[in-house]
Amino acid sequence: MTQQPNRRVRHRRSLTRRRAVVGGVAALGLTGALVITNSLQSEAEAAPSWPTPSGQKPVAKTIEVKAGQTHDGELKRYYGTGDLGDGGQGEGQDPIIKLQDGATLKNVVLGSPAADGVHCMGSCTLQNVWWEDVGEDAASFKGKSSGATYTVTGGGARKADDKVFQFNGAGRLTITRFQVADFGKLVRSCGNCSKQYKRDIVVDDVDVTAPGNSIAGINTNYGDTATLRKVRVHGDSNRKIKTCTRFTGNSSGDEPVETGNGPDGRYCKFTASDISYS
Repeated sequence: MTQQPNRRVRHRRSLTRRRAVVGGVAALGLTGALVITNSLQSEAEAAPSWPTPSGQKPVAKTIEVKAGQTHDGELKRYYGTGDLGDGGQGEGQDPIIKLQDGATLKNVVLGSPAADGVHCMGSCTLQNVWWEDVGEDAASFKGKSSGATYTVTGGGARKADDKVFQFNGAGRLTITRFQVADFGKLVRSCGNCSKQYKRDIVVDDVDVTAPGNSIAGINTNYGDTATLRKVRVHGDSNRKIKTCTRFTGNSSGDEPVETGNGPDGRYCKFTASDISYS
């Protein structure tokens, strides 16, 4: 990934780390002979709805999906081997899958080790993609155009020591009908990349299950925005998970400074009614 290394100690996860239960959305978009199912549970239910992989696919070298093409994984579990099989949290790892501008990835389960997950080099669509054990990051968005659009529809991620989605590039990222559990940050606008951009984030119709640190992190000094709608938080009765965290970012590689959290009507665009707890 292109982000400058964070200046803090990064710890590899313990194999005994508690596996939080994921709540909320079943958003399967399977093709061919596989059945397509889409259902949404009520806030109070929070029952797990993770797919069973249809097979295994070891990946020793990054799979590249060309511009405008679609890679359908048929719900197989992809996992890294060889140089992609370290499973650590070090910066700068290669992804399991790289999407060129306009490419689509769908119906994939990323198992462990997952290296640096998925890289989008421009606009991309991730549909029904699941991360069982997030490696460095689940997905990184790297397009340089202000008109770039990145869409994550369905799927889920769990066991992310730090970020699930790393937003390094420019443009707009929309996450919808997604579920996340046992995580650090659902999405973070890069706080210290050498090249910075204005970034817009939309988190809509998403289930969040504790433990977790924050839903969205943005840099107000670059004009970032985060819009949150229909976010359901499970297992966080003390409301420790931050909703929208504001930072002053930089391009020097220094640790960004946190300046606030919660709706402010300008950068963090939502109201209390957009977040529910169960």
